[in-house]
Amino acid sequence: MAFRIGRGSRATGWQRVAAVEEVPPEELTAVQSDAGPVVLANVDGAIYALEDRCSHQDYPLSGGDLEDGQIECPFHGARFDACTGRATMLPAVAPVRVFEVEIRDGAVHILLG
Repeated sequence: MAFRIGRGSRATGWQRVAAVEEVPPEELTAVQSDAGPVVLANVDGAIYALEDRCSHQDYPLSGGDLEDGQIECPFHGARFDACTGRATMLPAVAPVRVFEVEIRDGAVHILLG
């Protein structure tokens, strides 16, 4: 179920953002949602969803690397725990927003709002 929103509004509810096969193991996948850009991370077969924005300088994380459950920002090397969004390496100190994920009928859904 997807909700379309006007500029400045907040979407709520579950939204389908990808098919499971579009999120390969140990890879990052950029998707769009009604909440904005999201990066999906497949860590050991579990899919996590984070806002696709480094908390250090607002650059997309989806161009970075996923290694040992951590996403490394390609611009300044900040690292984030892909499961929790917690900043694990400077220059980032603030966490990245995470979304609850549910897999239904072979599709990845995230909870907005």
